[in-house]
Amino acid sequence: MGEAPDAALYIGSIADELSRIAKSHDLEALAYILDMARLEADEIYKRSGGPADRAPGH
Repeated sequence: MGEAPDAALYIGSIADELSRIAKSHDLEALAYILDMARLEADEIYKRSGGPADRAPGH
């Protein structure tokens, strides 16, 4: 994994998973921060020209 879009895709995926865990334990502030990280990763991936169906939030 040497490219920024690939890194953004991976980070977005992990952030989404961690956010779900945080929400399941009522850690709302942490879940919010992780959701923001996922959204940022999604934007980076989209701006790089990656396919929309592989974007982190999808």
